[in-house]
Amino acid sequence: MHHLKFNACIEACNSCAVACNYCAASCLREQDVKMMARCIALDMDCAAICALAAAAMSRDSEHSQAICELCASICQSCADECAKHQMEHCKACAKACLKCADECRQMAAMA
Repeated sequence: MHHLKFNACIEACNSCAVACNYCAASCLREQDVKMMARCIALDMDCAAICALAAAAMSRDSEHSQAICELCASICQSCADECAKHQMEHCKACAKACLKCADECRQMAAMA
């Protein structure tokens, strides 16, 4: 059960993907959607890489470390963007992204 070694990172990735999907959908309902365009795009990228990272770790993929390094970078970008906005969904997303980035960095360092 090698994937249990990365359980905290897998959980952080899954939680982040959910937060990013929710944030993107919520941003689409904001008054000024155009202002949220970068946030939405990063949310979508982040949700996708988080899902990939969780799946790769679950499979014990030989590419897990590289995927998690990229995931940490994208999560950080998404967190930085979401932190610029005052909406609760953006604040929650930024928090999930920072946690995921931290877990992915730890995973990549130990893998």
